[in-house]
Amino acid sequence: MKPFLLFALLFINLSCIDNTQVYICDSKTAKKYHLKANCRGLRNCTHKVIKVTIDEAQKRGKTLCGWEK
Repeated sequence: MKPFLLFALLFINLSCIDNTQVYICDSKTAKKYHLKANCRGLRNCTHKVIKVTIDEAQKRGKTLCGWEK
């Protein structure tokens, strides 16, 4: 019974990881992440737009774009 409980806890922890993909401007000054690649907030990006997980975007200090709230 204990191995099943351990597996269940591991599965629950892994399923809590947010793998949602978002878009960010790969610039040191960019502060937002975007849910859509064609968000108007990305129009000013003069660098490369990249796709990352929402967790990675937040680790980089990005917050949700105001146009998508």
